[in-house]
Amino acid sequence: MAQVVHVVLIEWSPSDGDPGSEAAALVDRYLPSLPGVLSVDRGPSVSGEGRESGFEWMLVIRFADEQALADYLPHPDHQIVGGFLGGHAARLVVFDIAA
Repeated sequence: MAQVVHVVLIEWSPSDGDPGSEAAALVDRYLPSLPGVLSVDRGPSVSGEGRESGFEWMLVIRFADEQALADYLPHPDHQIVGGFLGGHAARLVVFDIAA
């Protein structure tokens, strides 16, 4: 089975200021040790191109396989992080690819 890369792009709600630091702390606390998670990267764009289309923050998780992603989705630790991200996002996009 192929690994899966899970990408989340976020444009923060204007009324929330910049919740990126708290989001990063939650991600670092809850996600890296979950079963099937191989790596976690997160943070604001550092691109000089300016082509983010309003998205300000990104989360990338590499999973061992599709089953690891499927097991992750209902996991309580994912629900904590996902609830925070979704609750502070004006726009949120999730994209998964086989790698």
